[in-house]
Amino acid sequence: MPAIPAMPVRTCIGCRKRASSSELLRFVAIECGPGQFRAVPDPARRRPGRGAHLHPDPACLALAERRRAFGRALRLTGVFDTGPLAEAVASATVTEPEHTQ
Repeated sequence: MPAIPAMPVRTCIGCRKRASSSELLRFVAIECGPGQFRAVPDPARRRPGRGAHLHPDPACLALAERRRAFGRALRLTGVFDTGPLAEAVASATVTEPEHTQ
């Protein structure tokens, strides 16, 4: 009997729970200026650069912002604009069931 390949497991930077990468939203940082970054969603998982993962849940986004987890997860220092990521989380929340914490 052939082995079933395991799904990649990632950690949400908000709630710090591990989940299948298909349950999490990947995002990357795009530099907007010196020391200024925009957190951009990467649902296709194809953008270059170091990515981080987040449950598509506003509560996890709020936890990540409060903990200042974006810089640590992406290994960058500066100011992060999470507007595009917040829009993606809000639109995903409308179409998907809520994440339980």
